[in-house]
Amino acid sequence: MKFKFTTILAFLAAITLSFTNVSAKNIKVQASSKAGDWAHKFMTEQYAPRLKAMTGGSLSLTVLPTKAVVPHRETIDAVANGILDGDLNAISYFAGRDPAFAIIGDLIAGYDTPDQLQSYCMVGGGKEMLQKIYDSLKVTAGKLKVIGCSPYSREALVSKKKITGVAGLKGVKIRSPEGLAAEVFRLVGAAPSSIPFSEVYTSLEKGIVDAADASAYVNNTAHGMHKIAKFPIYPGIHSMANLQFVMNKKLYNSFSKDQQSALETWYVAAYTTMRRLADMEDKELVARDKAGGDITVVDWAQEERDKFRKIAVGAWEAYAKKTPLAREALNSQLNYMKKMGML
Repeated sequence: MKFKFTTILAFLAAITLSFTNVSAKNIKVQASSKAGDWAHKFMTEQYAPRLKAMTGGSLSLTVLPTKAVVPHRETIDAVANGILDGDLNAISYFAGRDPAFAIIGDLIAGYDTPDQLQSYCMVGGGKEMLQKIYDSLKVTAGKLKVIGCSPYSREALVSKKKITGVAGLKGVKIRSPEGLAAEVFRLVGAAPSSIPFSEVYTSLEKGIVDAADASAYVNNTAHGMHKIAKFPIYPGIHSMANLQFVMNKKLYNSFSKDQQSALETWYVAAYTTMRRLADMEDKELVARDKAGGDITVVDWAQEERDKFRKIAVGAWEAYAKKTPLAREALNSQLNYMKKMGML
């Protein structure tokens, strides 16, 4: 079958019109990453520009660093009220609103790989569960649209002390996300404190904390943390921060179906690519640091990891008792894990 050139032009014009039936819009979102982070540079330099290309220029994205507009725990209020268009933030930051956020945001020691958690979020019921949580809050009910959620790394743990097992955490002053993560650290005898990622380096430097459940190995390296915390634990022993992409619902509903579809497709592609690149870069940096001799990379034995996970499971159940939504959020993940043969 032969197509006339004019037919092809008409087809391309139709595609362009499907994206331009509303005025071009720049979507301003605030992220949990700091300017200069590997993760922030990835989003701003590599992937944010792709949304504009995908939508024929009708949508573009500006990714602002943490605290650029509002504090990291107030982003969802800003999105609900139209101060921000969207949020690419760590879900566990909102654990103080309802314990369900802690369970969806970072089910400590629950997943072995970021791919498992991303699959739960995007196709296993996770984003629907997160939407239900937001719809239950007075400040965000009917005002937020969950596009998706995903981690991009099994986070490493930076430490100024050599910690080779659960017993070694006793008495350690450690930076930890609030909520479930902090509870698990308390159960093993550590002293957790909630400090934003942007303040981790100075907290380690000043001795406010001895260790930090911080970020991907590549991010920790970019911030120079291994210069002062020379005993990183890799792979990390528990944390896999789940990041969300939520938008102001009124704004989202103003977009065409094609634009809405492009946003979700962009998000999945961005975080799938980011987690694959982060894994590759982590492994390259770990190999370099092991060979260098100045940094001691600690890899816990499976026995110690299993011991830590058993403690974490007890914390899951205790946390799930706090609210009905927390129980439902845990059940949602347990059902997914059983379906996938992970439990």
